[in-house]
Amino acid sequence: MNGNKYTDLIESWFLDQTINHTWRSITLSLLTTILMASGAKYLKTDDDMMKMLPRELESKLAWDAIQEEFGNTEIIYLAFGNNDSKALSTKTLGHLWELTDELGKLPSVNNVINLSTTSRIDHSDGLLEFKPLQSSKIVDNEDLEEIRIYLKKNPKLKKQLISNNYDFLLTIVQPNENVGLDLFRNEIVSVADSILQEYKIYYAGTAYITGSFPELIKTDITSLLKAGVIIMVIILLINLRSVVAVFLVLVLISLSLASMIGFMGWAYKISGHNYFLFALVNTSMPIILLTIANSDGVHVITKFFRELRKTEDKIDAVRNTMGSLFKPIFITSITSIAAFLTLAFSPLDSLVGYGICLSVGIGWAWFLSSLLLPSLIILIKWNNESHAIKKPSIFENMVYGFSKVVLEFPKYVLLLGFVIVFLGFRGLHKIDVDVNLATFFKPGTEIRNSMDFMDSQMLGTMDLRVRVEGDIREPSVLVAMDSLQLQIGKNEKIKVIYSVVDLVKQLHRIFMDDDLDYENIPKEKEKVNNLFTMHSISNGMGDFSKMVDHDYKTGLITAYTPTLSTKEVYNISENILNYVSKHATEKLKINVTGMIMVIRDLVFLVIKSSIFSIIFSLAIIFIISSIFFQGFIWGLMSTLPLFTAIMLNFGLMGYFGVSLNHITAILSSIIIGVGVDFSIHYITQFRRLEINLDNKMKTKNVLEEVGYPIILDAGSNMGFGALLISTFTPVQYVGGLVIFAMISTSFGALFILSSLIMLINKRLLY
Repeated sequence: MNGNKYTDLIESWFLDQTINHTWRSITLSLLTTILMASGAKYLKTDDDMMKMLPRELESKLAWDAIQEEFGNTEIIYLAFGNNDSKALSTKTLGHLWELTDELGKLPSVNNVINLSTTSRIDHSDGLLEFKPLQSSKIVDNEDLEEIRIYLKKNPKLKKQLISNNYDFLLTIVQPNENVGLDLFRNEIVSVADSILQEYKIYYAGTAYITGSFPELIKTDITSLLKAGVIIMVIILLINLRSVVAVFLVLVLISLSLASMIGFMGWAYKISGHNYFLFALVNTSMPIILLTIANSDGVHVITKFFRELRKTEDKIDAVRNTMGSLFKPIFITSITSIAAFLTLAFSPLDSLVGYGICLSVGIGWAWFLSSLLLPSLIILIKWNNESHAIKKPSIFENMVYGFSKVVLEFPKYVLLLGFVIVFLGFRGLHKIDVDVNLATFFKPGTEIRNSMDFMDSQMLGTMDLRVRVEGDIREPSVLVAMDSLQLQIGKNEKIKVIYSVVDLVKQLHRIFMDDDLDYENIPKEKEKVNNLFTMHSISNGMGDFSKMVDHDYKTGLITAYTPTLSTKEVYNISENILNYVSKHATEKLKINVTGMIMVIRDLVFLVIKSSIFSIIFSLAIIFIISSIFFQGFIWGLMSTLPLFTAIMLNFGLMGYFGVSLNHITAILSSIIIGVGVDFSIHYITQFRRLEINLDNKMKTKNVLEEVGYPIILDAGSNMGFGALLISTFTPVQYVGGLVIFAMISTSFGALFILSSLIMLINKRLLY
């Protein structure tokens, strides 16, 4: 291959530094890596879904407006009780009072909502009278009976705060602004666990889940990565048969990972941008970089062993190794970086940071594999008579078997490949897009059990918020809100829905001697104003503060549902938005948000980002490969294994019911980042061979030359099957799909690509 003059110059510099300035190269590599890695101390873990969304998104803007006017909507639900006893007892209400008191003392807590903080409203001497539903920690039987009667008259309140079976009490805890949700979550759990020791306790809510993620991610991923690396080491040892060689590969991997994580920390420290928060979606980053760095190391080590077998001189062996591998490793790094940098254009903040940081990690892995690794190889005294150097390994012998099949039956191999790809393609239409928080956790885990309990027995864990701008004191506006509320409530999935309208109706009924005929909205604005005034005089803003702003210009409708599938979310949201589009006016502005709308928007963004990433990545790889290999046909050849692997993997997702979400959406980037390595190495070695050799002989030589590191790379990364036992189901899927990606990309390179190139007329290739 006629190399580009700039890559030739870069290659010459690296080779000169490696051979003639070995210690300087090692020192430079290590010091720079340490500097980059030191940023790890600034790494911040977070998985707040709202931070992923673009700031200009309508549901995000509405969410921000609601938070500013009505307080933080990312809350924790805490339910406690026992299945064999009723929640409304003197004992449980005493503990509820104690819990409320202790939670109120926490600096992270803004507001606590439960039966002990709820006011009951009575009418006395022409005035509204507000008093606590529970007036003290000690509750007698008479107090209990009054509470039961009041809840019977106000069924919505009962639905909000007591389980369907009357055996659990619910507490809703709202954090202060700018409080870390992990700290908030830990403080709530600590207080509740100390007071409610004799009860079952369930926690839920976005604040609880988000606050739990940092520790869960840390413990889960750390242990699983360790297991994956151990399996990788065992496979490498069996095949490389050299502890030193495996150690060198691990050094390359470890330093690359440390640099990437450190860079992410520095980037967050310097910019403070949400791009560089480490969230659940980022858990695949170490896996991807590990596989790419492992591939670079395996290619260099195996090639060095083969060259040392021939020359028996390590300097010549290093020179031949890097002369053969520098350009393909450089090109694969450039194409992988380009592929992942396409994520920088993603509408999701976390994917932007994902693409940038991973690209830096890949770039540094290339630098270390081109400078540090060969320098370390030179310093080591190798035994030229060892089995590792003299004799082929298990995977090398396996490659010889593969190559015979390709060489003898190329047409049948190619046909079989296309059939498999076609079957994968047919599975694409079965893919379901679903961003369901409940399914992120395995059944049986604490969080999943809590979410299931809240969904079945309490008000649910998903919310819908409708912000209404208008004169809330105007009866027509209240009527419009009531109509919208009724429309939303028609959906059977809505468990609880309330707004200031319900409070106005309640006040009107109570003021009219508790006559149920008056549980409606007064027709005169003056009467509405009077109710608001009496409420304000008697109770301040009180309950109003959660439903209407101080100027009575903005009202809030809140609805709760169980955890919904994306399809259910879409149906509910479309119904509401269609209704809003018909009834909103200049005097009545309506914005819909909440977790339902966030998930809806997130789904659209996931689909958009996935399609864009695939198309743009393949286009970039095609262009870069065409330039470096000086021919469009080679650009097509470079993308062919990637396209087949993408089809196979997404088809597999469709057949096995693996949903596309903001975690599994990055699968295409994983395939492209890992798979491009295989095709580039294959094409590079094919073009390096003498042009007078026929395609069959070239294919034989190339398969023997690059087939072994490809198989070893794919085999050693099977260790990430350890992710299949992760706490997070998306991580499980990533683990399984990474394994399949390694199989499909290596299959695409060694079978489809090799057989196709062998069958193509040489004139088309040059």
